[in-house]
Amino acid sequence: MEITPLIWIITIAVTILFFVYEFFAHVRTPHEPSIGESARWSAFYIGLALLFGVGIGVVSGWTFGGEYFAGYLTEKALSIDNLFVFLIVMTGFAVPKIYQQKVLMVGIIIALILRGIFIAVGATLIENFSWIFYIFGALLLFLAYRQAFSHGESDPANGRFMQFVRRHLAVTDEYHEDKLTVKKDGRRFVTPMLLTIIAIGFVDLIFAVDSIPAIYGLTDEAYIVFTANAFALMGLRQLYFLIGGLLERLVYLAQGLAVILAFIGVKLVFHALHVNELPFINGGEPLLWVPEIPIWFSLLFIGLTIAVATVASLMKTRNAPTASAAEVSAVEPEVSAAATREGAVTGQVEPGAEPVRPIDEQRKRS
Repeated sequence: MEITPLIWIITIAVTILFFVYEFFAHVRTPHEPSIGESARWSAFYIGLALLFGVGIGVVSGWTFGGEYFAGYLTEKALSIDNLFVFLIVMTGFAVPKIYQQKVLMVGIIIALILRGIFIAVGATLIENFSWIFYIFGALLLFLAYRQAFSHGESDPANGRFMQFVRRHLAVTDEYHEDKLTVKKDGRRFVTPMLLTIIAIGFVDLIFAVDSIPAIYGLTDEAYIVFTANAFALMGLRQLYFLIGGLLERLVYLAQGLAVILAFIGVKLVFHALHVNELPFINGGEPLLWVPEIPIWFSLLFIGLTIAVATVASLMKTRNAPTASAAEVSAVEPEVSAAATREGAVTGQVEPGAEPVRPIDEQRKRS
């Protein structure tokens, strides 16, 4: 696949323009998007991503087109898992809904920048060190195990990293619209909005460790890796508001992603053995009898796994009660008050005070 520097420049420039448009058209004025607005823009970005994949298939061949679609599906699924953590972070910091778009936009931009760096590093490593596939494969198998057996008990809003940040920054305990810093009594303080963005940036870094090795297990074309990631992140903000109420119902999403990561990890190890150069494995000669998993099978396996995890989750939770908009609106002031009263936003929790709980737990307590 021949990608000239000019194509790279145009692709990156168009990607930046999309995010600039998003900011000025939707994010600059604080508001909570409607379901209709979120659905229209989600459909637009998904349609654009699919159209781009068809373009790759027509211009460069359907082998590369298949790699793009497999990569896009994988990155989209991982992005939905990312959304779930974003939801936990913004609930933990009690971010008002009208400002959540700005937090999401900044978080998505940070994610794209971090993944761009990881893509460049990964491409360089793959080009110069074929044994890196062993490392990527082992990493994905470990991440698959962690994904499958994690219990979702971590709290990104009150974890060790955020405790470290709070110890080194002067933090105010209330929001000042969507400002990141505020001056009080001649002293500059950071607001909970900035803390939220820092937390989401840290989460993005962790997720990049998952996503980039995963897609490099499906293609070694850096251009496909970048565009699949870019399209997976485009529309993620709208998707957050569109399926926010469904996220808690995707109870088997973690297990589905674990299966996908494990599959790609095995695929990477097989590929590493097929191009082996390590002297202590088969005398440094490739193991040509090891099968290479074809891209059509990868695409089918990933799509089927996502479908099964989604359907099984919705069937499992079909009778589960869901919160109405009125209930959520009624609970949010309580969450915000608890965040201020108990000092969970600033990390200055009084002895015996409880941390801020997600909305569903708040409802159970009231």
